[in-house]
Amino acid sequence: MLQGKKGLVVGIANDKSIAWGCARAFHRYGADLAVTWLNDKSEKYVRPLAEQCGASIISPLDVQDDRQIESLFDRIEAEWGKLDFLLHSIAFAPQNDLHGRVIDCSREGFLMAMDISCHSFQRLAKRAEPLMKDGGALLTVTYMGSERVVDHYGIMGPVKAALESATRYMAAELGSQNIQVHAISPGPLLTRTASGIAEFDTLMTQAQHRAPGRRLVTIDEIGDLAAFLASDRSRAITGDVIHIDGGYHIMG
Repeated sequence: MLQGKKGLVVGIANDKSIAWGCARAFHRYGADLAVTWLNDKSEKYVRPLAEQCGASIISPLDVQDDRQIESLFDRIEAEWGKLDFLLHSIAFAPQNDLHGRVIDCSREGFLMAMDISCHSFQRLAKRAEPLMKDGGALLTVTYMGSERVVDHYGIMGPVKAALESATRYMAAELGSQNIQVHAISPGPLLTRTASGIAEFDTLMTQAQHRAPGRRLVTIDEIGDLAAFLASDRSRAITGDVIHIDGGYHIMG
């Protein structure tokens, strides 16, 4: 399904990451990957996973460092000459702002959360656009806390809402170049990012009990969806928020 395609995966932190489930699926379906890690601390967890999925480019990337973004894409252009898909699976908010009320969020905390969790997707897309000469797919990861109030999700709710809106506008702007833009919205999973949200275990239990299938989704199921969206088989889909949560989001 992805044979001959080149893809960039941003957001693997460890083997519980949604981005890792996606990278594993991309590799399984034949894609050649570039994989990034955030910092020296995370490299020891990410590099073995990148090697496991045969990544031909393994590189540091802090999306707040424009020089690292430029260096990564320069390398992709030099070694591959193109890019077929990109997965953006990162989110961050300072703990004090995440655990407090939205109305109490500091300006600095809000701007940092928006920059890392939302605007970085736009910056990566802008750099990827000229490399997608034959079209491509830009994927990001969101959560239903963007659509409704989820206890303890706090400032990430408005930030993810902005990310989903950006997805729609980017899809409209890039559609004429045959570039699709997708926001994948998984149900609650215990990832490193989710572990920073207060009482997230309770949220996962509720999701498991209320979802029609009475179970949580897996990172491999999310990966299969991402691989489909990155493939030519999904060319008629763009700009949508695609839920993969066992139907949890339809329940009252």
